[in-house]
Amino acid sequence: MFVAGLDTQAHPPQTPASPNTSTTPQSRQDPFYVLATRLRDALVSQRKVAIWQPEKTKTFQVVLVDKDVPFPPRKLLRPEDPQYSSSHSPLSPLTPSSPLYPDGLIAPIWIRKHTTLVPSVFVVFMRIYESPTGKDEREREAEERKRDSELAAEIAQRKKSTNERSIKLTVVLMASRRMLDDPSLDARLTYIRRQSGLDPRAALFVLSPVSQAEIGDFVRSLQEALYEPALEYYTNHSKRVRRKRNRHSQVSSYQLPMSPMASAGIARPLRPEGWTVRYEFKMACFAEFRGEDQVALKHYQDAYSTLLIMFGSTAILPPRTKRWAEAKVLADCINVKVVKLYLYNNEHSLALSNQNSHMRKFADFSRGWGIGEETFEFWSWLARQHRVLAELLEQGTRSTLKIPSAYPAPPPSAALMAAQALEASQLGLDAMRVLGLNPNQALQHPGFYYYMAARCTERRRERFLALLEAGGDNNSPGFVNERKVDHLTVVLELYTRSYELFKKWSPQNVQNPGRLTLWIAYRIAQTYYDSGKFDMAVRFFERIAKTYRRESWEPLLHPLLTQWYKCAQQLGDVDLSVRLLVEMLSYGTNAVADDPDALQDDLLAVLQSTVSSVTDEPLVVDLSESKPIVDAAVVFWDPAVDVGDLAAFQIQLSSHPHVSLSSLPFTSLAIHFNEDVPAVIVRHAQDDSQVEVPSVQRIDLGDLVVSPAPSEAKEIEGTLRWGAGTTIVLVGSVSSQLPMHVSVAKLVLTIKERSWWIEVPIVPTPSSSPLIAPRWLASVDPPRFIPIRREDHSGVHVRYRSHRVQVAIVHYGPAYLGEEFPIEINVTNGDDKELDVAVDVLLQPTEIDEAVNYIAMDDQRSTSLIKGIACGALSPGVSVLKKLYLTNAGAPGDRVVDISVQSQSRTPASASPAPTSPAPVSPTSPTSPVPAEPTSPSAPPTVDRTETLRTISVSAIAPLTIAHSAVYKRSTRALLGLSDLRTYERAKRPRDEADAVEAEVTSTLTVAAPAGIVIESVVLQRKDGERAEVVDCSVDKDDFAGEWLAGDELCDRCRIFVVPDEEEPDEPIVGPGEYEVTWRRVLPDGSHGAPATSRFPLPPLHPPSDGLIALLDAPTTARLHAPVPLRLTVRNRHPTRSANVTVQLEADVADAFVVAGLRHGRIPILLPGAEESVTWNLIPIECGLAKVPRVKVLDRRSAVVVAGQGQPETASTEGDEIKIVDVRWDGRAEPGVTGIADGEQVGKRQDAYVLVLP
Repeated sequence: MFVAGLDTQAHPPQTPASPNTSTTPQSRQDPFYVLATRLRDALVSQRKVAIWQPEKTKTFQVVLVDKDVPFPPRKLLRPEDPQYSSSHSPLSPLTPSSPLYPDGLIAPIWIRKHTTLVPSVFVVFMRIYESPTGKDEREREAEERKRDSELAAEIAQRKKSTNERSIKLTVVLMASRRMLDDPSLDARLTYIRRQSGLDPRAALFVLSPVSQAEIGDFVRSLQEALYEPALEYYTNHSKRVRRKRNRHSQVSSYQLPMSPMASAGIARPLRPEGWTVRYEFKMACFAEFRGEDQVALKHYQDAYSTLLIMFGSTAILPPRTKRWAEAKVLADCINVKVVKLYLYNNEHSLALSNQNSHMRKFADFSRGWGIGEETFEFWSWLARQHRVLAELLEQGTRSTLKIPSAYPAPPPSAALMAAQALEASQLGLDAMRVLGLNPNQALQHPGFYYYMAARCTERRRERFLALLEAGGDNNSPGFVNERKVDHLTVVLELYTRSYELFKKWSPQNVQNPGRLTLWIAYRIAQTYYDSGKFDMAVRFFERIAKTYRRESWEPLLHPLLTQWYKCAQQLGDVDLSVRLLVEMLSYGTNAVADDPDALQDDLLAVLQSTVSSVTDEPLVVDLSESKPIVDAAVVFWDPAVDVGDLAAFQIQLSSHPHVSLSSLPFTSLAIHFNEDVPAVIVRHAQDDSQVEVPSVQRIDLGDLVVSPAPSEAKEIEGTLRWGAGTTIVLVGSVSSQLPMHVSVAKLVLTIKERSWWIEVPIVPTPSSSPLIAPRWLASVDPPRFIPIRREDHSGVHVRYRSHRVQVAIVHYGPAYLGEEFPIEINVTNGDDKELDVAVDVLLQPTEIDEAVNYIAMDDQRSTSLIKGIACGALSPGVSVLKKLYLTNAGAPGDRVVDISVQSQSRTPASASPAPTSPAPVSPTSPTSPVPAEPTSPSAPPTVDRTETLRTISVSAIAPLTIAHSAVYKRSTRALLGLSDLRTYERAKRPRDEADAVEAEVTSTLTVAAPAGIVIESVVLQRKDGERAEVVDCSVDKDDFAGEWLAGDELCDRCRIFVVPDEEEPDEPIVGPGEYEVTWRRVLPDGSHGAPATSRFPLPPLHPPSDGLIALLDAPTTARLHAPVPLRLTVRNRHPTRSANVTVQLEADVADAFVVAGLRHGRIPILLPGAEESVTWNLIPIECGLAKVPRVKVLDRRSAVVVAGQGQPETASTEGDEIKIVDVRWDGRAEPGVTGIADGEQVGKRQDAYVLVLP
């Protein structure tokens, strides 16, 4: 979009100045000046020129121009020329003056022409004339008409030039707010539009000075209104170019010559393939201008495919010609366009595949053109491809591009999986990703491609330097241009950019330590070294080496140390050179088997030819993070020794293979221990340097003793020379009068040569391979080693000699629940000195639920730990007996008891006199003093204490087991009824309740103790409550005292009155008492143990509930011809339902009784909780066991008419028969008893009988 009329100069006033108007210059507060400034800012900021623009918004790239800006000519001739129709564009290959004549493809100026020189729409801002106030109306109209005509003429002139280009022209008239309210404005606008020839749609706008927000709205509406004309402009261009492409594709312009060499000097016109490339590229550009990325991608791909055909024939594009170079650049540009359009659509794999395909195809072409991998031109082109891709990705990632991650996605949650269940295609894509990923198809972040560009530039430099040394053709244009390139600067720029992006995209963490980033940093340092910036290279080497040392990357550290040493030589830093040479010796850098003396010769040369910067103190070469100059291994023969005993040790110092240290001037080796063991210094003894260093040398250090007084270091002479792969073994022993841990802290090798004084500390470390066991030198000639298969071989523990204390534990298991089980602990001092003894007992927690256990000893009692039971001072051979009582309750099971016996010597540990030690206490006791560790002989001595541990497992069983059974009987007392107030008053005792149920509980005690027990008493402790009361029990009368063996049984029967809970009938009623059994254990000698008590509660009571029930009370005996009563009581125990009951007496002629009373009748309605009784008089007429006449009770509430159910019409109405219970045989078991249904009668009879006596 071209925008004119918004220049920064003040707009000329369209309103003439009045006589009283001030003549001062127009200020910045002029509203139209402010409006023009705001419009410029708003329009220019709409769409910036950028490489990455994936957004498809209705915005324009705005170019500010003058109103009379000219357009470049469409054709070479002017329109009035007669040959104008047959002429061509100045940029056409058919125009002799064109830079593309005769066979050029496309010129870069064509892109500039359509992006900056020719717009799709032209917007002109103008001021409309406004007459001053107070002027005559006729004069005002004449002046306005004149000014409007001039404005229309100016617009028509601009309209003529835009019509030639089919460019949309839009005019924006700026007017004051007063003008907007003028009634004549519409007529003036219509006149201007018609006179100027403007389009009726989106061609004329009026704008007054408004706020910044309103200007933004106006700019957006203006662009939306002109967006469709702009699209139409580029669509028409595409149609015109497509017609030309179709015309050229059908007609061939010339025949292919037989030999390209024969026609090398003849100008040939562009072939149809070239016209196809030209027109496809143009249509792609126009589609890209319209925002149609898919259409543009298709045209770019067609142009690229045709270019490949042209490159495939040297007759069409001869190599190393101008047109060949232009076509090659065009192919690179089209490839970038295709990659970018793929990335716009988030098709990362296709974008990378297209880039790789482009580089692969043109690499093949380059080999055929003679510019393969051996030329710098090839690597220059390849570096350019990687760099362009990196810059494109970098621009994209700053905006909207997301680089896909190659890491596996975390497992989705259940909610996310449920949400994705409907997305079958997405799930299928994820399933394919799980199968694997081809690294060649994974798009990396921009830093990777910057790195590849840097590597290619390094290859480019190598090829150029090789050609320069060979002295080839130095006059070729490519070689001359290559001389001007600063390769190292380009490489350094690319590596630096890659390093920054790698740090951004790959932050260091545990999963990603950033090793590739360090490698790039190493390449930067190498580039600094090649460019002569040694100080910068040293800074990078120092930072990189820290990580390489820590992570033991020796293959990477070797070349780094070599380059670092070369930088130190160039800088003249001799101290750094010495440090690096010592470290290179430790790694064996540049060492080979043929010349093992190379490294030490370099170090000797430096020491003999230079002077150290510090002479009054040693130069310490710290190799704590690196490999030591010699491998040091410390081996102690024994893991622990007693106080005063010698502990043998060996220190093995081995040089690295292929690295000889025989010429280095080692003067001494200092051995430092971690405790107050005196240091040992091995002085180098002069030897014959011509004698070959043996593979194994032995140096005897003697016996080392830790004494209370400070001692001087011990000096010994020995040969300190190492050949390649040789070992020096230092042999000695150490002893101490105090307990401590002895190990070798460090070794210090000292080198002195002229003014140099170098110290190299060495920390002994275990073998780098866990499969290689430490070795003990058994013989020197021949060398023989014994493997030490122990982890703690690098130190020895000096400890007090363990006391000889015997602990015997005696008990007679198993333990019984409820008793204090005795355990005897017999401690005997078998040592030759007096010992103070204390005992700790720990009862381990059990996994048994409801198990409550106690332990007791002396006056202490605890559920877990008893600490510090003093046994006093025991002389040699003296014993002490302690009894531990274990009380078990709850459930049976095993109880584990840990017994710790601590013995402490009463004589002081040190040789100096000391007061008598106090009686020992438990180490875990809060009152026990904490002994100080013997860090030095002056520290308090460690207590001479020995702990003896014993663990026993005691099985606890129940001495008695109990089993209960209960039977329930209904009460025969009459219910009070609902109308009686006593029904709602609770009785003082359960036995007085009318609805109380009598429960008969039978309890059987079985002796389970294997050895039997002695029972002293069995008592029922009553605990009567509101719902249950014990009436009597047989244990009150029986005496169970005596000795009972395993399997014997004791039985008791108890009668209990139980009142059911009407609100919660299913809740059990707690038993109203418990059995208390006092018993004693029978010991193996026949005696009895301490008394113990076991308690067994009565079982919970579950009285069964009734509904509607009939109780039959018949006499047991009767006299012949004497009347006896027979009573039937019908009770309704249902909580909410009333009952309609009928009673029938079914007499039979064979009965032995004459019945007087109701034969068939209906009793009154029974409300819940009510009862009714029916009485008959029976007169026996036969002697013997006579059967009572049958009585039938029916509940008519649930009666049905049988006739209505398809039965015979003579059927009568019936009800449910009610169960009749003979109160003489009444007895019901608890609900849930195996084999008996809930509430079923126990011992019931089918019929009632009476014994008739004469």
